[in-house]
Amino acid sequence: MTREIVIAPLTAEAFAPFGEVLAAKGDPDKIINQGLCGRFHDVATLDFVNGRAGISLFRSDARDLPYRLDMVERHPLGSQAFLPMSLDPFLVVVAPDEDGTPGPPLAFRTAPGQGINLHRGTWHGVLTPLSPPGLFAVIDRIGEGTNLEEHWFDTPWIVRDA
Repeated sequence: MTREIVIAPLTAEAFAPFGEVLAAKGDPDKIINQGLCGRFHDVATLDFVNGRAGISLFRSDARDLPYRLDMVERHPLGSQAFLPMSLDPFLVVVAPDEDGTPGPPLAFRTAPGQGINLHRGTWHGVLTPLSPPGLFAVIDRIGEGTNLEEHWFDTPWIVRDA
């Protein structure tokens, strides 16, 4: 037995309970570098407990749709931002917290140029690029303490296009 999740486009409104959509849309906050660069200032709320912000590079294999979702995880000590280093969309799976366990997951497909910042403690799927190269800059908490909780579903979910 499986359950299905239909992928929706990633929008700031739909994603707000789980984190922030990072994108250079609209007019920049400031023009810098002799008028040749627009700065979109302070677009993510980094939230860490007893640690520091670190930047890591992740390279992940691309996944195919439909995608089998067996597990979600969360990071209780820090937010986590994913910034693709290509213009390829990727899959974002999140779930509301229901008394310490994940509720029914939601799936979003990013548009080219979008990244995300997951709120601290948000249940989410693993990094899921939909095409190579699957290279991401990840900004998250570096520090001591257990900052990973996993939840394995008794019945998997199948994530598919509409």
